[in-house]
Amino acid sequence: MQALSDVVMLDLTHMLSGPYGAMILTDLGAQAIKIEPPGRGEGTRALQSNDPKNSLKGMGSYFLTLNRSKKSVCIDLKSEAGLKVFYELVKKADIVFDNFSAGVTTRLKIDHETLSKINPRIITCTVTGFGETGPDNKRPAFDMVAQATGGGMSITGTPESGPTRAGIPHGDLGGGLFGAIGTLAALHQREQTGRGQHVDVAMTDVQISMLNYMATMYFLSGEVPHGVGNAHFIHVPYDTFETKTRHIILAIITDNFYKALTELLGDKDLQKPEYDTQPGRWKDKDFINARVREILLTESAEHWMEKLREARIPHAPVNDFAHALNDPQIRSRDMIVTVEHPEGGSVEMPGNPAKLSDHEDSYGPPPLLGQHTDEVLRDLLGMSDTAIEKLRRDCAIQ
Repeated sequence: MQALSDVVMLDLTHMLSGPYGAMILTDLGAQAIKIEPPGRGEGTRALQSNDPKNSLKGMGSYFLTLNRSKKSVCIDLKSEAGLKVFYELVKKADIVFDNFSAGVTTRLKIDHETLSKINPRIITCTVTGFGETGPDNKRPAFDMVAQATGGGMSITGTPESGPTRAGIPHGDLGGGLFGAIGTLAALHQREQTGRGQHVDVAMTDVQISMLNYMATMYFLSGEVPHGVGNAHFIHVPYDTFETKTRHIILAIITDNFYKALTELLGDKDLQKPEYDTQPGRWKDKDFINARVREILLTESAEHWMEKLREARIPHAPVNDFAHALNDPQIRSRDMIVTVEHPEGGSVEMPGNPAKLSDHEDSYGPPPLLGQHTDEVLRDLLGMSDTAIEKLRRDCAIQ
């Protein structure tokens, strides 16, 4: 059994933030019906589709990953007949998830106010760059816009490198993640009230939330932080260190960890009494980091990781994709899954990190364009083949 197997979601998303949020809910078992415009379908279908290195049978990595297990229904929402079909689907649905720009759902007549009159229990979620209210709500935004506006880029990188975008597009992914969280909260509240509601998620709001304690530090001190690379604002040594083979990180956040590290390294210069507590270490952080770097360069990463593991000191190799995606711990937790292509072949991709004890993971293929239009209209709405064919002749569906 899957946790959300009784939930029907109409997925109107495109590109990354919305599809990622909808993917999370689909992985948890929601019956996802991807509503795509006739013609070329959702824009991500074309992304990398002709790239021989990053596609499988005409589907690029974006679409393959973000749309696994979903069904595709092609409806022209700009036609009267197509919009009527969509409204019929809303009657059967629990969630309508989108990441259109602010105001688009109102213009298309698929906003929460309109849909709640059709189905008072419907939950709608819109993920936008800046939210649906406020003076900047109409500004276009993609991942780096959110990262820059939200402050995170200013503390990523070093004074020498300048502001640096995070390698993972967490501006987009964070918006989708909080869209899923907000939608799940609305589903729970509906059990108490019997009513649906609208979830408004701004990618920039998420970035502000992720500043977390660092934002509180600013409000307390009035000091504006700057990029410190892989170092930490409080702890030392907490950074990336080179060895004879690969980089490793140390994350020394307690006095006990520091003591264990100095015993392992066997260096008297690191064992001064003033270094027993964080304030003393922080005062002399440049010396401590430099000395640790000198020592770690004398042996391989594998040598140090074995000793650090035995001493239970927080550390890790700086894995490239090949190492990370083939890590035995990651593989043991089913975090790499195989997804079939609807026309044959398969590809590996990341799995669902939420491990529920009474939920059965399942990863179906991403859909071909309009692959499930007839099936959904027939099985979910009870339409006859004659009625479906008429809609197709009227170009309302594909």
